[in-house]
Amino acid sequence: MRRGEFYKVKRPSSLDPKKIRVFIIVSRQILIDSRFSTVICAPVYTAYDGLSTQLEVGIEEGLKHDSSIHCDELVSIPKQMLTDYVGNLSPDKLLILAEALKIALHLYDE
Repeated sequence: MRRGEFYKVKRPSSLDPKKIRVFIIVSRQILIDSRFSTVICAPVYTAYDGLSTQLEVGIEEGLKHDSSIHCDELVSIPKQMLTDYVGNLSPDKLLILAEALKIALHLYDE
């Protein structure tokens, strides 16, 4: 399990209308490798609104169709739910993801 990997999650929450949702792991690797049972993830949706906190992804990352990562909707997911590997981000797109996360969490200088 690595930062930047996509996984299908069955019934991620009772509020999600989808039975299966794809998430990307955004936690730092040291946490992923630790004894902690959860990791921080961002959901992947087919909708893309052009926000600076969204990152376009698609077939080249292992997904079935064009989608986007929504960094404004981070969630903690138990590692045991991340069993259905889909694909991963390239190193270049990992840098873009890091920027989107900084914006979403307001971790930049104004």
